[in-house]
Amino acid sequence: MAGVREPSRTAFVPAARLAGWVERFAAAHGGQTGLSDTDRGLELRMDDGAVALLSPPWSDDGRPGRGQGPLERLASLASQERSMGLLLVRRGGYAVGLAVGGTLLAHKCGTKYVQSRTAAGGQSQHRFARRRGNQADALVGKAAVEAARIFSGQGLGGQAFEYLATGGDRSLVEAVLAESALKPYAARPRLAPLAVADPNAAVLQRAAADFCSVRIQVTDPA
Repeated sequence: MAGVREPSRTAFVPAARLAGWVERFAAAHGGQTGLSDTDRGLELRMDDGAVALLSPPWSDDGRPGRGQGPLERLASLASQERSMGLLLVRRGGYAVGLAVGGTLLAHKCGTKYVQSRTAAGGQSQHRFARRRGNQADALVGKAAVEAARIFSGQGLGGQAFEYLATGGDRSLVEAVLAESALKPYAARPRLAPLAVADPNAAVLQRAAADFCSVRIQVTDPA
């Protein structure tokens, strides 16, 4: 819609660093002129027109954050150690894990190549589509088997995790979750998905931390 500016960048800030981030952001933009509590999070407005929307990683679910002001309560909410099952899938592979408070307790990563689409036509196109479909099926099947094994609760003492945290190719993620082995987990409350690089152990660890952080969408001055 005309006149509406889209967020120019997104940052993930751990609860312990939130106050410092807000101070530095305000100093860089001439000071803070307003703060509103919206249904998406806290909206901070700066003197030069910059806006930062601070969203909690999860809803309070009856466990609200504590503190004198809204920023303190947001940081308190984000600092709660909640458990999650992570599922990251892209054409290059998959990574699954269990995490609490951003720390991985169990994980598994693997590679299963899926070719990109092609503009070729005719019989070659049909053969390519079948091969690509077989590759995608193999990736989905392997990721589902490993996710079911990891999600079974080894790292949580047999207890179920609270949230499902996903990232990567949305269609591949949904295909994995549609596998029968993951039916017990597919309906869990979901955190906002992440855009991730090809999954590996480092990408999974970073994702576990980002899922527990305050998501900040910054809109620069016009």
